[in-house]
Amino acid sequence: MEKINRNELIEKYIEFFTLNKDHPHKKIPNSSLIPENDPTVLFTTAGMHPLVPFLLGGKHPQGNKLVGNQKCIRMGDIEEVGDSYHHTFFEMLGNWSLGDYWKEQAIKMSFDFLTKKLKIPKEKLAVTVFGGDDRFPQIPKDTDSYKIWKSIGIPEERIAYVKGGVLESENNWWGPAGKTGPCGPDTEIFYWKSKISSPPEKFNPEDEENWVEIWNNVLMQYNKDSNGNFQEAKQKNIDTGMGVERTVAIMNSLEDDYLTENFIPIIRKIEELSGKKYEETKKEMRIISDHIKASVMILSEGVKPGNTEQGYILRRLIRRAVKHGRMNLELKNIFTRKIAEPIFDIYIDYQHLQKNKKTILDELEKEEKKFNEKINQGIKVF
Repeated sequence: MEKINRNELIEKYIEFFTLNKDHPHKKIPNSSLIPENDPTVLFTTAGMHPLVPFLLGGKHPQGNKLVGNQKCIRMGDIEEVGDSYHHTFFEMLGNWSLGDYWKEQAIKMSFDFLTKKLKIPKEKLAVTVFGGDDRFPQIPKDTDSYKIWKSIGIPEERIAYVKGGVLESENNWWGPAGKTGPCGPDTEIFYWKSKISSPPEKFNPEDEENWVEIWNNVLMQYNKDSNGNFQEAKQKNIDTGMGVERTVAIMNSLEDDYLTENFIPIIRKIEELSGKKYEETKKEMRIISDHIKASVMILSEGVKPGNTEQGYILRRLIRRAVKHGRMNLELKNIFTRKIAEPIFDIYIDYQHLQKNKKTILDELEKEEKKFNEKINQGIKVF
């Protein structure tokens, strides 16, 4: 494997799919973090969000095979942020088939990109497939994907059926993104990240310490209606996602996403301001860097801190970062603005970020001051 950075990974991914001989894809733009087509969610949580009308059968102006990089916000994992690979804001590379190619082609292309384009050894990969859900006998386990993985060289010991999950949108079932819409089983690809031990012959997806998910092929066979019923979809789609942050870490032989170029400039700034070392305060610095980055991205969309909807999420992220900075790293002066500065250099290609830099930094500072006043008032009362 060769070391590559964020921009190089995105370029390789887009190139692989746009120049694919059998299935040439068209590149689509990076959409807003505020969904235009789905009022049931506050933020774009996956690359498929801007494509919902087309996944339901609408004709996309660029055709039925698409590829792109999408910025996303997910709050569902906020309590996990602080470990080495969970993030509130992240970028997701994806390729989509809108009623065109199906399981076999999608699985083979994902495997080829990882093993041929990125040169990741297949010995360090394992996969999960949907094993059915006893509560939904009408939705069978995905034996097709199992057979496809086996046919392209993944041994049976490295393919795991995972049961359950239709109601929880986990355990190899994806979606819908909101309350209704396209959904279906998925097949996930995992990478063995440990440098001190070799991957075991038998894959155990419960071993989250060493097996990290890097790619998800969502096989949209169903549509969930407003009554909670799952109907066979008229148009079957492929929706894939590969996390930029996790893959960059893997390609640079790192077991910690926060040591990649996507985060390390922010971490160094926190170290400088706090006088503390990352190795001694990993969890706190990860939370602060993650939350401030997510806040910067949300602010760049024109959202302001508030008490409802997107504004409430933004306020919560900023105040959580401030709380950890003050209580755990003993940061006393206004610091969110300074910590945010490196983010603009990391994402130099996001023009809306650069254009709104002053407003973003001013809003961060204003919200931090407001929160500090509340804390100080509370201390006085106490």
